[in-house]
Amino acid sequence: MTTATAVADRRPIPQLNHSLTAARLPRWAPAGVAGAAIALGCAIGVGAGLKSHLQWGLIAALLFVVISFGLSAKVEGTRQAKDRLATSMIWVAFILAVIPLASLLFYTVQQGIGVVNGDFLTHSMRGVVAASGPGGGIYHALVGTLQQVGLATAMAAPVGLFTAVYLVEYGRGTLAKVVTFFVDVMTGIPSIVAGLFVLSVWNIALGFQYSGFSGSLALAILMMPVVVRSTEEMLKLVPNELREASYALGVPRWKTILWIVLPTAIGGITTGVMLAIARIAGETAPVMMLVGVWDSINANPFVGSQESLPVFIWQQYSQVNDQYGYARAWGAALVLIALVMGLNLIARGIARWRSPKSGH
Repeated sequence: MTTATAVADRRPIPQLNHSLTAARLPRWAPAGVAGAAIALGCAIGVGAGLKSHLQWGLIAALLFVVISFGLSAKVEGTRQAKDRLATSMIWVAFILAVIPLASLLFYTVQQGIGVVNGDFLTHSMRGVVAASGPGGGIYHALVGTLQQVGLATAMAAPVGLFTAVYLVEYGRGTLAKVVTFFVDVMTGIPSIVAGLFVLSVWNIALGFQYSGFSGSLALAILMMPVVVRSTEEMLKLVPNELREASYALGVPRWKTILWIVLPTAIGGITTGVMLAIARIAGETAPVMMLVGVWDSINANPFVGSQESLPVFIWQQYSQVNDQYGYARAWGAALVLIALVMGLNLIARGIARWRSPKSGH
């Protein structure tokens, strides 16, 4: 062994970075801190005489963030404490966003599940006086909602899809900018304005009668910009390499869009259409203005007034001191939520089935 080697062997082994060997909080620490923060928040709320549980929850959330940061700074150091501070704030924001949704679903199910049964789903309100007692159902409103939303989707989805394809694949220059501007403007149009427009043009100027189709026209106006925007974003996510490879093989642009671009983005497009359907399914003002209120089954959306679930909910809940009307309103709300959720699940299944699969 040479002298240099011997000297090198006697050199001290360098110490590991302190950040890699510093103390760490146990894995259960966030859960423990959350439990302590909830207990302290409740205690402070009771001691301060706060009657709102929401105030208790906000105090507990603030305590969770502060305690997490302080404990981590003391044990793990400032750098790790900042990371835990950001993580804690993200968790608090997530919980604050989920709690209203969960509360809404829970309360709707609690209030409406008792009235939802076979008779409620297969009978109308014909011959039922709102204040007289139980009875009646939502079949007429369910038929009206399905027909009106279906007609609106049949009109808005193709137009929105073709508009998005034009803006992404063909749109250049002034025309594309004008179309984009009007799509942005239509996205923020209040539903009552769309109803007034259809009422002025379709019913008053052209002389058509009030019907479910009139309401569908207003719903289509509200749905169209949502479909355009969501489809446009999904088409932009399709890699340009796929288009270029298709063009290199001599495939025309329209075939490339039809057989390459659209199948690749079909999952996002379907989800966007379903979001648009959920957007219009609960609209009340334009439907009341253009369709009217009707307590019987009308299976023809082109002739006569027709009920819908949102209008039915408003009509039943507007009955003062009528417990049966309130129950029917909550039952209809539960059915409407279940309908939208079911359509979303179907859309996700179709999107997964039709989306491109990686083969071997």
